[in-house]
Amino acid sequence: MADRASDRLLRMLGMIAYLDRHEGVPVGEIAEQFGVSPAQVMQDVELLWVTGTPGYLPYDLIDFDASSYEQGVVRLTEGRGMTRPLRLGAREAVSLVAALRALDGALGPALDDERAAVLRSALAKLTAATGDAAAAVDVALAASGSPGATAAIATALRDRRRLHIRYVNASDVATERDVDPIRLVTDDERSYLLGWCRAVDGERLFRVDRVLDATVLDESAEEHDVAPDADTFAPSPSAELVTLRLASRARWVAEVTPVEAVRNHDDGSFEVDVRVVNRDWLQHLLLQVAGSVLSIDPPQVAAEAAGAARSALEAYGELAGR
Repeated sequence: MADRASDRLLRMLGMIAYLDRHEGVPVGEIAEQFGVSPAQVMQDVELLWVTGTPGYLPYDLIDFDASSYEQGVVRLTEGRGMTRPLRLGAREAVSLVAALRALDGALGPALDDERAAVLRSALAKLTAATGDAAAAVDVALAASGSPGATAAIATALRDRRRLHIRYVNASDVATERDVDPIRLVTDDERSYLLGWCRAVDGERLFRVDRVLDATVLDESAEEHDVAPDADTFAPSPSAELVTLRLASRARWVAEVTPVEAVRNHDDGSFEVDVRVVNRDWLQHLLLQVAGSVLSIDPPQVAAEAAGAARSALEAYGELAGR
């Protein structure tokens, strides 16, 4: 499986702390400790060897004993302060408290006893050290799906098991599929399951609140290589290009929607170019900002949006007449 940059960074930071506590460790033992190959350990050490503090002269760099390394043993001789206890500012500590509380609330029930104990112990110690500032922190991950589906997803991620899900897409079409879960992704509004969909043999992002039902299967989830940007939805370059001109009060569209270009006009309005994979999604967006839409190109998309708006108004009229 491809090594993500963030995973490698965390491993190398952990490697420095590990080597600081152990006087000379064979490459094979380090590989076993961190779950990677001996070749990867050597690549990590060689990168750390040219890493250090600003200045980057020889005495500014993390250093290892060269003679031991030639014999397949890694011995840290200079950690450049990386092994000193971390001191957090109030803002950093509150951010960590918020993250740990959100993690505990969303995944705590699905953790095994050992992991749950570590999480809650770290949270308790950090909360006590942060003091009054931590008392104001009250957060939860945006996992707005059904409790049963959310618990099944958390269990599958924890135990590396395959999931069978019933999922409804933006077009309100329900399908069933088997998924190898990879990780949970959250943004300001929603949670997503990044998984390998067996039906299409590819990576997909599933909105947790659209998972109608989820069952943990007996099969183990397979490992899959995913793109570095798999956590972020990006429409295919071959998808239909639609240009929307919107009033300034709809500026949020450019901030929360994957757009290819934004062009501002002197009157305060602006244009966005959007790649559209699903016309239903676009109609939903246009109905949200109907009062701010100034023009739509191509004309066919504009006609479809107008038809959807008329149908919505007619539905309201029927309700009012009852």
